[in-house]
Amino acid sequence: MHIFLLVLLIIAVISFLICLVSITQIIIRRRNKRSSDTATARLKKSAKFFSGLALLMAILVLLSQFTAHTPPIIDQQGKVLNGSIAELQKVELNGHQEWISIRGKNCHNPVLLFLAGGPGGSQMAATRNELSGLEENFVIVNWDQPGSGKSYSAVPNDEITADTYVDDGLALTDFLRQRFETEKIYLMGESWGSVLGILLASASPEKYYAFIGTGQMIDFKETEITDYKKAMELAKASNNRKIINQLISNGMPPYYGQNITWESAVYLNYLSNYMTNNPEITNGGYHTLRDMFSSEYGIFDSVNYLRGIIDTFNSVYPQLYDIDLRKSHTKLNIPVYFFIGKHDINAPIQLTQEYYDLLEAPKKELVWFEHSGHDPWINESELFVKQTNRVFLENP
Repeated sequence: MHIFLLVLLIIAVISFLICLVSITQIIIRRRNKRSSDTATARLKKSAKFFSGLALLMAILVLLSQFTAHTPPIIDQQGKVLNGSIAELQKVELNGHQEWISIRGKNCHNPVLLFLAGGPGGSQMAATRNELSGLEENFVIVNWDQPGSGKSYSAVPNDEITADTYVDDGLALTDFLRQRFETEKIYLMGESWGSVLGILLASASPEKYYAFIGTGQMIDFKETEITDYKKAMELAKASNNRKIINQLISNGMPPYYGQNITWESAVYLNYLSNYMTNNPEITNGGYHTLRDMFSSEYGIFDSVNYLRGIIDTFNSVYPQLYDIDLRKSHTKLNIPVYFFIGKHDINAPIQLTQEYYDLLEAPKKELVWFEHSGHDPWINESELFVKQTNRVFLENP
């Protein structure tokens, strides 16, 4: 449905441009006084037609925003499951208008807040598609953070900092605790979200039962350098001159300026493709188009889905270079679990092992996923759900 509306948006833009051309021709003809009344009338009709078409398309695009929703949870008879919850909700966090999705088969189950990767990533639809099994025992809340997806415009990109995410994350935590009348909630973060989760748990441990980090990031600057070197190693092994030359041209990270997203994409995409094609990794790859055009997003949201990945990442990521959890957060006062793909070459697993060895927590566990890369929650989703139920439900 949303792909169809995107096509309509493209048609609307083309129609608008044709309309502008037609109006311009009418003006030129009138000024030159060389056109016939018939030609001018024909141009006027064209202008009216394409103006109307552009207006219609604009209305349909706006309609897509108002009809965006997360699908209801249904029973075996195809009816909405009694007692379930499936909502998209706009919430005000520290004066910022941001969006969350809420899903669960029982609205009285414990709340689990999922923190997406990025910064700038939106995973409302992705978690619904990949982790629906968690809806059995939890109320899953997925947050479009400032600068991502439906919350892209919540805070201007040049004003977003790591503290913005922490402050808004704590405000969201309090909102959920109040709405669901619970003292604590569970935390889960992937990639960038895995660091955000630790920052939240460190700031207010009394508000969280336990934390799971997956695709765990530890030291952003060292990660970028390690990823660059790994991509160069793999490119040389396969004699991929194009990637080798691009890496040499960009130089060693960390990167700064206006092209961070594109420069880092050279090695990040190369490593991602390598993991996708690794036979040891099950269900490799991403479903970006499926997720971007899911029912949770209107057309503008879908556009902002991409803008977040590109613009927000470019603006915020350099601010994370100074984060090294091995130096700043070696003690946490809640149970901590790391769900790590054995074949992850995006977030170096040796850094996770180092951090795990240093970490002091009431309870900690490093769980390896033998057939996963950076995204065990996608690569081995059934096992991921099973392990989540195990470690979280033992910490009520």
